[in-house]
Amino acid sequence: KRQILGVVFTIIGIAMTPLMLNLMETPDSVRPEATQYLIIYFSGIISLMLYNMGSGILRAIGDSQRPFYFLVVSALTNVVLDLVFVLVFKMGVSGVAIATVIAQTLSAALVLIVLLRAKNCCRLSLKKLRIHRSMFAKILKVGIPAALQMAVTAFSNVFVQSYINSFGEDCMGGWTAYVKIDQFLFLPMQSISLAVTTFVGQNLGAGLLDRVKKGMHSATWIALLTSVVITVFVLIFGKYGIALFISGTAEEVSISSQVAIHYLNIMSICLSILYMLHIYRSALMGLGDTIMPMASGIMEFLMRIGVALFLPLIIGQEGIFYAEVTAWAGAAILLVTTYFLRMHKLTRELDTSQSKAGE
Repeated sequence: KRQILGVVFTIIGIAMTPLMLNLMETPDSVRPEATQYLIIYFSGIISLMLYNMGSGILRAIGDSQRPFYFLVVSALTNVVLDLVFVLVFKMGVSGVAIATVIAQTLSAALVLIVLLRAKNCCRLSLKKLRIHRSMFAKILKVGIPAALQMAVTAFSNVFVQSYINSFGEDCMGGWTAYVKIDQFLFLPMQSISLAVTTFVGQNLGAGLLDRVKKGMHSATWIALLTSVVITVFVLIFGKYGIALFISGTAEEVSISSQVAIHYLNIMSICLSILYMLHIYRSALMGLGDTIMPMASGIMEFLMRIGVALFLPLIIGQEGIFYAEVTAWAGAAILLVTTYFLRMHKLTRELDTSQSKAGE
């Protein structure tokens, strides 16, 4: 199924590239490079899907370490190849896109090798690949709300990107540099969140709600402390990382660097909010609730667009920087509140069933 979807999304992505660039109001001066980047990126999207599939299988059986290691290897490979292709081989935007595809392909290859060599129930046998209708239906039931949530979030990001593009190429350059650095800001969050989903789901299935509560308490503290450490590191050294991804005249570099560093500082200071959002969204998904995570995605969408539209009218270009943070805060409040209400309900239901069993 993943291979079929990968091919379909590759074709759709390449075909819709002009439309997406129009939606983002991409300036004509950078449209050829943007088109080139997206076409190369979409050509390798099947690797991204294969990695997500394989890492999801491994985490489901409690192996969260190897997917994390593969993700780190992929991110580091991406950054190194970016520098090599751009600075050494002068390949420009196409080099950045090729580096991304190679890194994604590497992570997909690593996770597939593990599955092909596995000795347990998750062993992948290419000869036995089939579409099982009943299981496919269950996957869709869980996957569609989650997919809609991510699609809504992605669409709102496209809107914000279009607004950033309207401020000119220097602002775009600063945003692009920030995006490269934020891969490292989000890596620990992704790993903790994925571990939370697996942990909560397994303990819920075993009826161990106390372990769910203890695990979430620990995960929350780990996420908060990790975000604080990353924030301090970024505030001190972030400007040096930004400098690696910005080029041009002295004036262009200065303007783009200011934009990127300012945005990076705002995001890093508010990083703990994003970590809480993902931790509790993952916990709800582990509890089998995909509706509220989807609702949080819609809330992010509305708040992100609302702030991006109106705040710049009041405080200028800087207003766009707070669209992300506001969206994070709104969604985090919804998810944390829903989690505790859900756990209270589950605990009461478990106590009731145990009382009846005792009678």
